[in-house]
This record gives sequence, structure tokens and C-alpha cells, in this order.
Amino acid sequence: MKVGILGGGQLGRMLLQAAANYVVETFVLENDENTPAAHLCHHFVKGDIQDFETVYNFGKRVDALTIEIEAVNVDALEKLEAEGVKIYPKPAAIRTIKNKVTQKEFYKERHIPSPEFIVTKNMHELKQHVSFLPAVHKIGMGGYDGKGVQVLRGEKDLDKAFDAPSVLEKMVDIKKEIAIIVAMNSKGETAIYPPAEMVFDKALNLLDYQLSPAEMADKALWKAEALAIRVVKELNSPGLFAVELFVDRKDDVFVNETAPRVHNSGHHTIEANYSSQYDMLWRIILGYPLGCPDAILPASIVNLIGAEGFTGEAVYEGLDEVLKMDNVFVHLYGKKQTKPGRKMGHVTIISKERSDLTYKAHKIKNLLKVKC
Repeated sequence: MKVGILGGGQLGRMLLQAAANYVVETFVLENDENTPAAHLCHHFVKGDIQDFETVYNFGKRVDALTIEIEAVNVDALEKLEAEGVKIYPKPAAIRTIKNKVTQKEFYKERHIPSPEFIVTKNMHELKQHVSFLPAVHKIGMGGYDGKGVQVLRGEKDLDKAFDAPSVLEKMVDIKKEIAIIVAMNSKGETAIYPPAEMVFDKALNLLDYQLSPAEMADKALWKAEALAIRVVKELNSPGLFAVELFVDRKDDVFVNETAPRVHNSGHHTIEANYSSQYDMLWRIILGYPLGCPDAILPASIVNLIGAEGFTGEAVYEGLDEVLKMDNVFVHLYGKKQTKPGRKMGHVTIISKERSDLTYKAHKIKNLLKVKC
């Protein structure tokens, strides 16, 4: 089977690493021949994943396509789907999710609990809703990895907002932020991973580290799992989805947003779960039975982010010390150039003891720096 991946970043890289376990011919489309996934596929095609003709011509070469980023040309995917190419997830699901405005409206129309919101088309409209603050302003298109999100606590913060179609989302009194990965195959069968608790770097608005399984009250866990499955069922598409949720102080649960692909919050599944999120997606694409998503051991991951003040050829300070640690697994993405805030790798820790996970996560965060 010939399978194409739109996008060649670290998610594509790890997806290709899992592909080595199966008989599949892999193709990657990406604009940069030095992208992390480029050397792991059978066929690399340099091109723009947002260009209609490029995506369409690439898709005609394969039996199935998947994505590692939402910023793809959905019109081309719809044409390919009509011509018989299998797309995971379906183009309709990608179109709904890739714009935060349509994504939020999707939740509202289907009565899926999500924070209250207002759509603002420009800065002028936003200024008419000062009474709605404090809120989070999320640009409709183009936001990624913490970019395109601004916290507006009051009128003084309006200069940070977006003069473009966006979602103004009421702030939730958050107790925990979690992510649940749900797999659904072409038969509508589902597999659900244990929730991961996400801890964010407030300055960069990027995932700093996470713990899985998340410690939650049973009531909140049941709500979160039911909501995550409902989102995927409503999207009505085979594929792998990461549903991010807020748990508030009352243990009520709200859908924050959904990613229609493998996700940062599932990196730990490579070592910590019987079937990783990457293995699971290949099973779906290739028509094999769903894998077991259960945890083998609790896990934590630490993102390796380019340090402030360093732009240039990457050097990993403290790498030897981290590699000496027990039950610690280093994943470097192969990006030659570092810059502040750039995702350069991650480290997974597995342990029976939660205190060991948090201790090592903080130690690694302080030890391992990406500089130049």
C-alpha cells in the first residue's frame, strides 16, 4: 500500500518510525528537504502542502493520505477523496477543525460542552465586546504551537488581540487541562487512551511537560472520556484525534479544541502504552485491528524547546547526564537550527511512582538545554 503524509515535521518523523513495523511504501510532501521526516520515507516530494495542484498531484500517486498538520489544502483532498483516494481523517473533518471559528460552531451546534464564545471578525468588532472579558482571543486560521492565542484580561490588553476573524472565548476557572486521544477505524470502532494532564509554559503557551494517566475524580474522568468519544463520533471520520479538554473547579468538563492527527500530548505512548498513537494510526490506515491503548506504566514527557537568546546550529547541553538516567527516553527531532521557542525534541520518563515522574521531569527541564 502506498501512503502519503502531508507535512514532514517531527510528527511525520515519528509516524514513519512506526511505519517500519509494517509493509507500506511511504511518501512525504513538504517544502523543506531538510525537514525531520525527509530521510525516513521511501519517497520525498518537495512542495507546498497548501497548494491545490501540488497536493492533488501528490495524492494521485498514493492509495491513502494522512496529515501531520491541519494547514493543508482541503479542496485538493476533497477532489482526491471523490476520485477514490482514502483520506485519514476525512477532508470534511479537517475543514471543520482547521478553522477555530468553524470548530467552535461545530461544538455549539451539536451541544458539546465548550467554553462560551463570541466570533469577532476584526478589531472593531472585538472592541464592542469588552464586557465579555476576561477571555482568550484565538485567531481563526493560522494559529499553531501557542501562536495565535492571546489572553485578554481587560481593555488594556486589546492591543494584543487579532484584527482578523477570531474566537473570543470566555475564560474557564481551570483545575486541569487534559488531552484524550481517540482512535476510530472505518467500521466506527473506537479505542481511547488514558487522559494526559498538560502543564503549559505560560510565557510561550506551549506544552511544558505532562503526566499520564492524569489524576482525576471518577466523575470528571467519565465525563471527559464520554465527551472525547462524542466529538470523534460527531466528526464521523476514521482517524486519530486528540481532544483537549478543561476540567474546572466543580469537575465540570469542557472541550477546548481538537487536533485531527497524532499529537504532542501522545508522544509518551511510544514507550508507555501497548500501542502508540503512531502505531494506532497505521493500523487504521492499513485496515488492521485497533491496538491496545492501555498504559504499561505511568509516564511523563518534557518538551525540549529552543532556549531564549540562541539562534543557530543546535547544541544539546546536558544530554549526557539525561541519557544516564533510568527509564528515560530521549527523542531528538533532527532539526539542525534552533531558535527561541522551537520544538527540538522531547524526553519521555516512565515509572510506577508519580513522584519519580515529576522529580525527573523538573530535573530534565533544568539539565537539558537547546542552545547553539
